[in-house]
Amino acid sequence: MSATHDTASPGPAGSTSRPDGRTPPVIKLLVAATFVVILNETIMINAIPRLMVEFSIDERSAQWLSTVFMLTMAAVIPVTGWFLQRVSTRTAYGLAMATFCAGTLLAATAPTFEVLLAGRVVQAGGTAVMTPLLMTTLMTVVPAGDRGRVMGQVTLAMSCAPALGPAVSGVLLELGSWRLIFAAVLPVAVLVAVGGLRKLQNIGEPQVSPVSWASVTLAATGFGSLVYGLSKVGDGGSTAPLVVTAAGLALIGAFALYQVHLQRSGTPLLDLRTLQHRTFAVALVLMSAGFMAFLGSMILLPLYLQSLRGLSELQTGLLVMPGGLAMGLLGPQVGRVYDRFGSRPLVLPGAVGLVLLLAALTRIEATTPYALILALHVLLMMCLALIFTPVFTVGLGDLPPHLYAHGSSLLGTLQQVAGALGTAVLVVVLDSRADQLAQDGSAASDAFIGGLQWAFGAAAVMALVVLATAVMLPARPTTGARGGA
Repeated sequence: MSATHDTASPGPAGSTSRPDGRTPPVIKLLVAATFVVILNETIMINAIPRLMVEFSIDERSAQWLSTVFMLTMAAVIPVTGWFLQRVSTRTAYGLAMATFCAGTLLAATAPTFEVLLAGRVVQAGGTAVMTPLLMTTLMTVVPAGDRGRVMGQVTLAMSCAPALGPAVSGVLLELGSWRLIFAAVLPVAVLVAVGGLRKLQNIGEPQVSPVSWASVTLAATGFGSLVYGLSKVGDGGSTAPLVVTAAGLALIGAFALYQVHLQRSGTPLLDLRTLQHRTFAVALVLMSAGFMAFLGSMILLPLYLQSLRGLSELQTGLLVMPGGLAMGLLGPQVGRVYDRFGSRPLVLPGAVGLVLLLAALTRIEATTPYALILALHVLLMMCLALIFTPVFTVGLGDLPPHLYAHGSSLLGTLQQVAGALGTAVLVVVLDSRADQLAQDGSAASDAFIGGLQWAFGAAAVMALVVLATAVMLPARPTTGARGGA
């Protein structure tokens, strides 16, 4: 295991050892591109009812527009650790944005639902590269003492984009066809791609090595099967999702063993030696538990607001948007505090607040004032900002530079898995409790509220894992302990 450090040492060759308070242009370009591509992960939610009518499909089929995006992300991200080390920054950026733009164009002109799904797959393929590319580049070019502030700006983009997705699509759907969603995104994505390629400079030197196609196959089928199985747990009482989930776990186990074998020759697809670094391993557990509670609970509020309170998709999007904006806007301030005081003074209060706020949501009722729901949601997102920005930074900062790409890929992969797992667990808890109450004679609305309260309770238990793990983070920032890139 490596020694525990809250931040890595001075930045790579060519960067100053002390922060100058300016964000490198390459990071600004990558943040803008990442914002555009991440926006599309949630932008189709409001279009589902209209697509059901236009393509004559049921709700379960229409939900594939979101599911297939998540599946593709889970399948592609494990490969990005190898990919980002073998190509230049400009090549990775150009391929990612070209892929995303091609998928957006395909979706905008899709004559059938199947073609629209294919467009979403291509979109997700480009999106899967952007976040690890951004994180890897940030860790390489930003001096250790300034990483928290810059990571806070990254959090702003990554938090605001999913929050704005439903609201943006709601406005566009009011103006016309669902195709406007893609037609509006495409020119923005093209401008960002062209502008980025004109100004982007290569960071570091690519490393040439063969790709292990067996690893690619195991990673894609394993993580894809796991996320798909988890996303379908509880559907119609079938055991098929559990079988797919178990198969996914078995394939991931085989993938991990094969990577350990490949590490002896120095060419693993995903280098698991990242797990030998204690602080990164702790951050990985904490982030996984945090994303389980975060993404799992985020599916509960829209269910409650639309199914029980009768709000439209646009109204729901507008109600939860302030929380995402608050989380994003708080990110840079959290980053500055992290640079000065380290991770634990931020993550511990954030974890305590996360547990208390999720516990408070277990008291939600059918008549709970919207103002109270809005306040609780905003506070919840602010607590998550206190957690995610420092943990991303301290976790990746514990790794040596040659493992940044693999660490970013592992974090991104487990985010997808944790989100799917958290959503599956909380939906199963909600449905099981609601069914039990309905069988006992409760009205449908009362049964739903009872299930919702139990689901938020399960999310609070997940948050307790975040709190327990937070105390294992470094007590204070340490600089200068590790060599630069």
